[in-house]
Amino acid sequence: MHDRVILRVGAKILIPFILLFALYVQFHGDYGPGGGFQAGVIFAAGFILYALIYGLGTAKRALPPTAVYVCSALGVLIYAGVGYLTMALGGEFLAYNVLAHDPEHGQEYGILLVELGVLITVFGAMVAIFYAFAGRRKVQP
Repeated sequence: MHDRVILRVGAKILIPFILLFALYVQFHGDYGPGGGFQAGVIFAAGFILYALIYGLGTAKRALPPTAVYVCSALGVLIYAGVGYLTMALGGEFLAYNVLAHDPEHGQEYGILLVELGVLITVFGAMVAIFYAFAGRRKVQP
């Protein structure tokens, strides 16, 4: 893609906006459609666009496969950690109202943290799947 200047410049312009839109979907998910899963897929799509335009090797240098696997596990850990934290504070698993002095604020904090865990996990899983398929070589008959 070194000779595809329009694609490279277009991607360089679009990728920050794609990532920003993913964050918008993440934080707007409390009030309307959207949330962690959608934001994770959009964030991964921005990174996959980077890999398609600039090459798989460049993408793996920017985000090594080990970091992708850590993201997948870290998101699950955040999700479960919120549940165990609510239990440690005297509530049921994922009963967010115990996370703050006011139950309504606890609900906001809990949903935000759980959706963040979902975003990180989905991002890691989507990029890991992309790495797995993009790194395959064609088998010669």
